[in-house]
Amino acid sequence: MTSIIGTWRLVRGTATGADGKAMIPPYGGEKGMGRVTFNSDGRMMAVLCDGRPVLPAGETREYASYCGNYTFDGKQLVTRVDAASNLERFGADQVRDVRFEGAYMVLRPPLTPYRGSLAQRELWWEKIADV
Repeated sequence: MTSIIGTWRLVRGTATGADGKAMIPPYGGEKGMGRVTFNSDGRMMAVLCDGRPVLPAGETREYASYCGNYTFDGKQLVTRVDAASNLERFGADQVRDVRFEGAYMVLRPPLTPYRGSLAQRELWWEKIADV
């Protein structure tokens, strides 16, 4: 099992509609900014935002942050959120499927509402530091 412990930098985000078609990528795609840190004591925090300097007309800047205690079984990450930018996450479990592709960790939440429809999002992370 590959370890998730450390600090990771967001490399890119992708989104696919329930119909299988590519959607506008989350957090500005390859322009996204983000960090996620997993400590060996089971604590994590994540901060993400759209890193594009200028957004197209009509778009709003995506931003999310949360932290909590986590468990990881090698395939699934579950974080019990105890602080968040979105109050709907507070006290809830954030569940992510996890896979590793070369140097990247790919986190995939469940199918969720995104831009007016359901989407499968994936966030690609590159390790930048050990904790």
